[in-house]
Amino acid sequence: MMILAETYTLNNGVKIPKLALGTWMIENGQVGKAVEEAVQLGYRHIDTAQAYQNEDGVGAGIKACGVDRKELFITTKLAAEVKDYEGAKKAIDESLKKLDLEYIDMMIIHSPQPWQHFRDGDYFEGNLEAWKALEEAYNSGKLRAIGLSNFQQKDIENILKHGTVKPAVNQILAHIGKTPFQLMDFANENGMLTEAYSPIGHGVLLKHTEVSKMAEKYGVSVPQLAIRYTLQLGLLPLPKTANPEHMKANAAVDFEISEKDMELLKAIKEIKDYGEANKMPVFAK
Repeated sequence: MMILAETYTLNNGVKIPKLALGTWMIENGQVGKAVEEAVQLGYRHIDTAQAYQNEDGVGAGIKACGVDRKELFITTKLAAEVKDYEGAKKAIDESLKKLDLEYIDMMIIHSPQPWQHFRDGDYFEGNLEAWKALEEAYNSGKLRAIGLSNFQQKDIENILKHGTVKPAVNQILAHIGKTPFQLMDFANENGMLTEAYSPIGHGVLLKHTEVSKMAEKYGVSVPQLAIRYTLQLGLLPLPKTANPEHMKANAAVDFEISEKDMELLKAIKEIKDYGEANKMPVFAK
């Protein structure tokens, strides 16, 4: 599982492991054990969020994992509803307290709009307020890097134009059948790494005939093919699981998808139906 030892370098020089354990929908009481097991397997990058309501558990897992804190990269996200400076300052300190950490490796704004208004309105001023608080925490050493999530180009441009610290990442929904190349190119042109959450399309890819055939060709599982696809695009995938066997399999991606097959995967028809997940804002839009 060589990928677990590989890193990208963010635009401020900080190194970030190329594969992360996502903890979305893992309950607070279970996530600590998941973090411990992931670290034992070699994971060094853990991704959580205020909205997941499991930062306490992630922090407990970090303390119990037996690996030096400096070897780990912990990401959390400022709640999408926090669009004011004072609220953001308070929320940053709350995350530090819940995670029980002296510093957080990266904190990102979870969404440019509150979830109940996702993709409805720009919230430019609110995002600049939140960004100011993140910048201050970054400059004071509370955060090693700061970034964005679910931001579209206009939202990123607002931060680039008015902020003083360039965002390190934009974390977005990206997978086979849903790869926003224009947004990824824009981020890359501005020195930002794109992180890919739900790289397996919330499980929809498991039932995709073309993808399944491609995975069979390479002798790998659909999740392994999907994760490798994002890596070869220069993205940082964040597959979520509490299952150690899945963690191990997700990191066993030391194979190469041919250029021809990458083009075929890039051209797969856009996936629009996520089943039960359609009720979630990022899948519904």
